Parts: sequence; C-alpha cells; structure tokens
Amino acid sequence: MKRFASFREFYPFYLEEHRNRTSRRLHFIGSCGVLVLLLATLVTGNGWWLLAALVCGYGFAWVGHFFFEKNRPATFKHPLYSFIGDWAMFRDILRGRIPF
Repeated sequence: MKRFASFREFYPFYLEEHRNRTSRRLHFIGSCGVLVLLLATLVTGNGWWLLAALVCGYGFAWVGHFFFEKNRPATFKHPLYSFIGDWAMFRDILRGRIPF
C-alpha cells in the first residue's frame, strides 16, 4: 500500500483512479445527492436521512469504480484522503478544471 504524506500528494493519485468520465459523473451525482439528503436532515430533523446520504454517496461512487473504472475505491485504503478527494473533485468539476 502506497503511503502519502499529505492530501496534496494523494490528490493526483486520486484523480488517476477517476479517469473514466462515467465514474466521475456518478461520483458527482452521488455528491449532489448527499448534499440534498443533508439538507433533508436539517429540514426534517430526521437523522435517518444521514444514513441515506452515506448510501447515496458511496453507492454511486462504488458503482463507478466496480463497473467503469474496474478498480477498488481508494476509500478502503485511504478513507480520510478519499473523502476529501471526493469533495475536491466535486469542486474541481464545478469549476471546470475536470471534465464532466
């Protein structure tokens, strides 16, 4: 398992694991779903929406990895950096730095 000293060092690896456009789109859709479900949690006060947010975010991402990237999600080996990477990629897609 490769070790990374910082997120800055990890992020190029993360992007390399997300070369497939369909996989990136699935990650993006899952992240949008997470935001909506977090909002539902705040509006309704129902904590079950948090569980739905986890399933949504990871579900879309893992479909992208297993069926399109044909690799294992970085979450299994680098959970914190992978979580940060999901949101960094989401931001970079919104800014047009990464093709959607």
